[in-house]
Amino acid sequence: MFFSQKAKGFFVELNDYAVMLARTSAPVGPFTIEDMRECPPNDPAALEEAINQIQPKKSPSGYLHATVGTYPAKRLVRRHSLELKRVKEPGYFAEVCSQQFRIEQDKYTIAILNSTEGTDFDVAKAVQKDVLFCGMLTEEVNAAQNALLENGIYPERLELGTVSTLGGVVDCLAHAKSKTPTLVLEIGADSTHSFIVTANGVEASRPIPQGLDAMVPIVQKELGLKDEESARKLFYSNTFDFTGMGPLLIKKLLKELQSSIGFYEVQTGQSVGQVLTTQLSPKLAWLDAAFAASLGITSLKLNPVPWLQSRHVTLPDTLAKNAQEVRWFGLFALMAHYNVVHAVPAEEKK
Repeated sequence: MFFSQKAKGFFVELNDYAVMLARTSAPVGPFTIEDMRECPPNDPAALEEAINQIQPKKSPSGYLHATVGTYPAKRLVRRHSLELKRVKEPGYFAEVCSQQFRIEQDKYTIAILNSTEGTDFDVAKAVQKDVLFCGMLTEEVNAAQNALLENGIYPERLELGTVSTLGGVVDCLAHAKSKTPTLVLEIGADSTHSFIVTANGVEASRPIPQGLDAMVPIVQKELGLKDEESARKLFYSNTFDFTGMGPLLIKKLLKELQSSIGFYEVQTGQSVGQVLTTQLSPKLAWLDAAFAASLGITSLKLNPVPWLQSRHVTLPDTLAKNAQEVRWFGLFALMAHYNVVHAVPAEEKK
């Protein structure tokens, strides 16, 4: 069979602040990233324009066939230590979901992964007790697929962006031979997902029921604004420098994070040394530095280029500058395939 044009690969990330898109020279690696675009969320006209730019020649189906990462509000990404002697009991996993995560298992589409390798947990073998429960409401899966189709995107694969991003950060740390435990934050409007990861996998997870919206009343009070709506517009805009107010705005959230970090450090004897805030619009990027300063740790600056090369993904110089911004990392993480193990020096294996 003759193909007049090599098949391209397409990747899309849908987060709270943007739709990120990329075209690659092939659907699976090794490939080169050929183009990267973004547009505002919930703007069908802007998305249609971005799709036309990233895919000038439409596919026969009329859809952009893509690997898609999404961040539903009620996503489940939780590390848990299983009681191995109970994993074959009927109802055990439903019990964990209801008692530990406060969710109804039958309303969710859930995958259970080994917390170090990221491979599927095998109930029959069940030798590793530390796992990640990853899932989303089944009705949200259906709604996401329908919305994508309505906007001209056919999801070849629909992934939880949180899971692929965590996998990317872990692999990036392994590639850099970094042993530093890292705090990874996804701060949404009304909740925050916090994780502690190392090059060995996801070590801790904690959802915190407060996010950016909790900072708005503080902005209103501190700046003497007449209502919350004015404070909200100012907070989410780029017209005021909130850096000086940062410690006050993050005070409540910081307490929760300090509690999680303290527990982890006592349990493991390791110190969390850096923070990475992945889900922020550029206008709120100052928050990452605010957390780092208040926690007395550094901001992790990821350089994805050498890591992507190790995963047989080439990023040309023309796109590399944009790629340094952490908001693109989730899109790159969707591209990586982990069938290659980073070589660990012999002395580190002991």
